[in-house]
Amino acid sequence: MTTTPAPTTPVLPAPHDMRCPFSPPPAYTDAARTGSVSRAALPDGTPIWLVTGYAEVRTVLSDQRFSADARHPAFPLFTPDRRELIAENPAFIRLDDPEHARLRRMVTGDFLVKRVEAMRPEIQQIVDDALDRMTDGATGADLVSAFALPVPSLVICLLLGVPYEDREMFQALSATLLNTFAPKEEVARANDEILDYLGGLAAHKKEHPAEDILSRLAARDDLTLREIASTGVLLLIAGHETTANMIGLSTVLLLRQPEQIAKLADPAAVPGAVEELLRHTTIVHTGLPRVAVEDIELDGTLIRAGDGVFAMLSTANRDEGMFGGPDRTSPDEVDLDRDARRHLAFGFGVHQCLGQPLARAELQIALATLFRRLPGLRLAVPESELRFRSDNVIYGLKALPVTW
Repeated sequence: MTTTPAPTTPVLPAPHDMRCPFSPPPAYTDAARTGSVSRAALPDGTPIWLVTGYAEVRTVLSDQRFSADARHPAFPLFTPDRRELIAENPAFIRLDDPEHARLRRMVTGDFLVKRVEAMRPEIQQIVDDALDRMTDGATGADLVSAFALPVPSLVICLLLGVPYEDREMFQALSATLLNTFAPKEEVARANDEILDYLGGLAAHKKEHPAEDILSRLAARDDLTLREIASTGVLLLIAGHETTANMIGLSTVLLLRQPEQIAKLADPAAVPGAVEELLRHTTIVHTGLPRVAVEDIELDGTLIRAGDGVFAMLSTANRDEGMFGGPDRTSPDEVDLDRDARRHLAFGFGVHQCLGQPLARAELQIALATLFRRLPGLRLAVPESELRFRSDNVIYGLKALPVTW
């Protein structure tokens, strides 16, 4: 058993290598090469453990000795000035059981595979309508604003019961909340605004219920309006930001390798292709934070109670031992024939992403339909001119100019 007393690089968040913006930041891959557990430091100098190996990341995310409770005084945040803000209104992903399970169960039914499968015709119509609007009399567009963002935004609005006409407001607030470099005052203001908005919406639905998630939560006697609003913020942001960024990044990756696009023409191959794209991109590049609540040995390294840990999904999903091998394509490459079903893009354990069935359905339908309807799709600018959201908790593209 070994320990490393002093923090070393990388410092979170680390910049991406723009020569290959789809790979994890070089600092993380360098750390992974030295071992699956290494010392690092947050921007304020706080030492943490960086966990980069596939098996070790699964352990961190499934072992109860690692806590997800953001109210713990040693919980690691690379934006420490937001600690009070997060602790005041933690979403259930920032809590441990039984609180986490209590709140999560209230919305689990809305994202079950059976429920999502029944929504596929509706999602298909939303995708077709978005493409109709984008291509009407046009030969080019920003795929992010015209397609990648509207599709999941409309779907989550319908599920939650949020008016779609308010999308510009909540998308702007979401962008501030997810920006790792936004000033504390701006983040606090955005947080208050979106909580007040959803709390007010829930209060209205308590008196005027509809067939949506907010109405069902508002009808309960065991939830405060603030708890409903916090859950609504999580679902609203996660429900559109993640999928929107995945659509944009996946499109660029596929345009890089046009020979793989043909595989999307086979409906049976689309689910596997989406799993590979999820594995390869892993848009939560900054990892998932946890704090050890007991001493635990991980790959020969002693992590003590009170130590902060970041589980790096991006490097785990490039683990050679899990996704590589002599008879397989390198994990650093996209191979739509790869069996990537055990990837960790949605996390692992009890906190694994609640909305993953919906995200999968949206990605499968959106990508297959996009390339079927626009076989001549191509970038309208050199790839080197694309701008990436490296300042964001959820990695993606700021814009994606395309033509067809």
